[in-house]
Amino acid sequence: MKKISLLIAFVLLGHITNAQTKTGTIDADYILAQMPAMEEVNLGLQNYNTEMQEDLQETIKEYEGLIEVYQKDRESLTEEERAEKENEIIGLENDIKGFRQRASVMMQMRKNELTKPLYEEINQAMQQVIQEDGYTHIFHANGNSLAFADSRYDVTEKVLKKLGIDLNEVKEEE
Repeated sequence: MKKISLLIAFVLLGHITNAQTKTGTIDADYILAQMPAMEEVNLGLQNYNTEMQEDLQETIKEYEGLIEVYQKDRESLTEEERAEKENEIIGLENDIKGFRQRASVMMQMRKNELTKPLYEEINQAMQQVIQEDGYTHIFHANGNSLAFADSRYDVTEKVLKKLGIDLNEVKEEE
């Protein structure tokens, strides 16, 4: 009787062990900061920033030149010419404001563009670790989002079926 109980305990333990998930975390930003290629990315960002600053300075010089000419010639201009020059100055002023507002977005887009291949490299290495060590879920260390989840533990399709949603019908409608 002891042998049978022991055998059942081992079978149940083996089944429970197989059903368990293995969860890990990854700090991709830390890994990214440690990669030697980041020096090149940072240099690329500095160069892009310098280019943007030069473009902005040219526009500012043009703006200041327009104001100077306008102030000097203002008295000799007709009402129509004065309105035209003022509109030109206001347009350039708006361009400068818009550029300054877009600059941070443009820098972030450039950073994303330059770091995308590095994140892909990190992802490939992560996939290798996942395969070697048998992880089922990997969370980002500095957030609540999943970096990887074993599809065997994804209940999305089961929930859709419980809700009466047929994926084949949804795909046909699209």
